Amino acid sequence: MPPARPRPAQPEYHPTTEIDLTRGFPPVSNETSEIDLSKGWPQHLKVPPRPERSRPTGRVLGVDVGTVRVGLALSDPTGTLASPLETLKRAKDGSDLDRLVALVVEHEVTEVVVGEPVHLSGASGASAADAGDYAQALADRIADVPVHLIDERLSTVTAASHLRAGGIDSRKQRSVIDQAAAVVILQQFLDGRRARS
Repeated sequence: MPPARPRPAQPEYHPTTEIDLTRGFPPVSNETSEIDLSKGWPQHLKVPPRPERSRPTGRVLGVDVGTVRVGLALSDPTGTLASPLETLKRAKDGSDLDRLVALVVEHEVTEVVVGEPVHLSGASGASAADAGDYAQALADRIADVPVHLIDERLSTVTAASHLRAGGIDSRKQRSVIDQAAAVVILQQFLDGRRARS
């Protein structure tokens, strides 16, 4: 009896679909499937996670510079909400700046925002120059903390209208309106930064 011939190895099976192209290319379907997202994202659909943008965190100090007083506002630690802090009297000996520096350290402030009172036309006047000088003097004392100048057009007007709506006569409480103006300046900065991120 002759020895049995070895059987040829079976080819590996790869499931494929044969397409007969002798009669032309088959029609292609462009149908899409609707996915119900009302119950959340389906588990079988993998979506790469959206990279989180890093946003600065820490307390931000808002400063409304006037010729007589300086209104201050402080944000919460997440940099979301501005609240009134206190009002300083401008002093020729720089003691108001000393107090400002102490507050930056005390509240662990990571940024300072100083309002620049430009005119409605966008032009800068004496008040804007004074605010710029004040911001620079403060920046020189707190080199590790950035100091920003932002347009504060109508911040005092906005603050006064908010106080009136709350039943407070801003004419009798100038220190209150200075703090309220600082809140407006700071909240504008915080909202703008959040929108950009």
